[in-house]
Amino acid sequence: MGLPSIDITFKTLGMTAIQRSQKGIVAVILEDAAGAGAHIMTNVTDIPSALGAENRGYLERAFTGYVNPPRKVIAYVVDGTEKTLDDALAYFATQQFDYLVGAPDTESADAQKIAGWVKSERANKHTVKAVLPGTAADSEAVVNFTTGGIRLGEASVTTAAFCSRIAGLIAGTPMTISCTYAPLAEVSDVTRLTKEQLDTAINSGEFVLFHDGEKVKVGRGVNSLKTTSQEKGEAFRKIKIVEAMDMIQNDIRMTAEDGYIGKYANSYDNKCLLIMAVKGYLEELERSGILETGTSVVELDLAAQENYLKSKGIDTSDMSEQQIKEANTDAKVFLRARVSILDAIEDIVLPITI
Repeated sequence: MGLPSIDITFKTLGMTAIQRSQKGIVAVILEDAAGAGAHIMTNVTDIPSALGAENRGYLERAFTGYVNPPRKVIAYVVDGTEKTLDDALAYFATQQFDYLVGAPDTESADAQKIAGWVKSERANKHTVKAVLPGTAADSEAVVNFTTGGIRLGEASVTTAAFCSRIAGLIAGTPMTISCTYAPLAEVSDVTRLTKEQLDTAINSGEFVLFHDGEKVKVGRGVNSLKTTSQEKGEAFRKIKIVEAMDMIQNDIRMTAEDGYIGKYANSYDNKCLLIMAVKGYLEELERSGILETGTSVVELDLAAQENYLKSKGIDTSDMSEQQIKEANTDAKVFLRARVSILDAIEDIVLPITI
């Protein structure tokens, strides 16, 4: 009967991608004498009243969001004795979330430690990201927020203390748009930079806010990645693109783990059914406007499969391509895919002739 359950699950994930992407999860590390440990909140009324005023305000800013507020804010309170930063990171290693921020007074050493932890977690397929103050991590998983001089009316807020607001804004941005030029209505002013200074900061992997003469808004939705390569090109510098890649990776991996791995014989027919299920998921993302229509490809990785057979001492020189595809690969399934993630409109070129 094939793989009806996993096929349906993949298609459902594809159809709900837009809805799921509209409300992310923000993880927050706090330092406070009260409330040590984890707190899971779905709105501002869930914020523990025992926390200090600065920490409560920090959590409230996280819930502001953009198009939508975050679906959830998970806080872990450290008191410096029984609960430490290491305890907080150990806890978040077991949680699913989108963006992690440090305490509102996060110092450089702690920010660097969080950045290193995020990179390590991603190497282990835990697709977490962070928003950190003044942290040039050169990573697609770390947003380097550098804007200073932030004023909320008459009150001043430090760069570190505004990271929760930025994390919530990004988490509340649907997958079909970017946070570029997102307005922050509550911000009355920021340090004024020239266009050249803003361009330099953005090109250096800094997430900045600027005043356009009327309001304060996001410069461009970029992360801290500066060093591009063949494996990680310019597209990896865009927050929107990385968000889509992370969602696709998570959906495919978790669904395969829960509904496929260990549950079906590793036959060629079952491999083909898995390919069809993943292809159906990607086609739903195409229909949702996350991927470019007609560009998604999922197939057996013939070269990887042949190399595996050779490693087992099997002579493939006289085997046809179809025979290699149908060959027994023990518990291994070698697939490859290609997608084209749609970016948002950010740069408009319009020469006007008079």
